[in-house]
Amino acid sequence: MSASDSPQFPNVTAVAKANVYFDGRVVSHTILSADGSKRTLGLIFPGRYHFGTEAAEQMDIVAGRCEVTLDGEEAVSVYEAGSGFRVPAHSGFTIVVGEERCEYVCSFLS
Repeated sequence: MSASDSPQFPNVTAVAKANVYFDGRVVSHTILSADGSKRTLGLIFPGRYHFGTEAAEQMDIVAGRCEVTLDGEEAVSVYEAGSGFRVPAHSGFTIVVGEERCEYVCSFLS
């Protein structure tokens, strides 16, 4: 995926303070749309991480590759740039990133 293929979000407010998790191995920034919707744009460096969710989320992979297991499931699914997955509210997922970092857009669903 080239930079020109990357999603763009016009007319948003970007929150400069980073969301930093797992000793800096996962970093994101929040963007807020005029319609009240919220997204985070982030990087996940190689490793294995577990995230819990309050709201339902749509995770779209924009670069790299990851393996995901949703809480309560045994199946591992692979996602690459251009693909994504949903996580139910009040749930979670384990994400494993190999040798290259993974870049994502997380949209919080209502």
